[in-house]
Amino acid sequence: MCGISAAYRTFGTNVRPARADRYAGEVKTFDDLFAELAQKAQDRPEGSGTVRELDAGVHAIGKKIVEEAAEVWMAAEYESDEATAEEISQLLYHLQVLLLAKGLTPADVYRHL
Repeated sequence: MCGISAAYRTFGTNVRPARADRYAGEVKTFDDLFAELAQKAQDRPEGSGTVRELDAGVHAIGKKIVEEAAEVWMAAEYESDEATAEEISQLLYHLQVLLLAKGLTPADVYRHL
């Protein structure tokens, strides 16, 4: 397991990485984020980046996902763990916007995990 982080090694167990203790209050889950984004897609609040991205379509969302994936890789290689986590959060956001654009839900993805 050389080079594999403790967070990875403990994933799927009841043990959480120490960094998780940094967060005060509740942490948003993937399902919470999806529900929030789905509500924005339905309500279409003015100035919403989510609505703007959905209106741009699957092709534009896909390009954004490729961009964010590259930023995750670069952060993992050359930046802090905090920067890497932030980039991963942005990638996950855009992936969930793509789910909405395609009419999919997290459950559709979970079936393949």
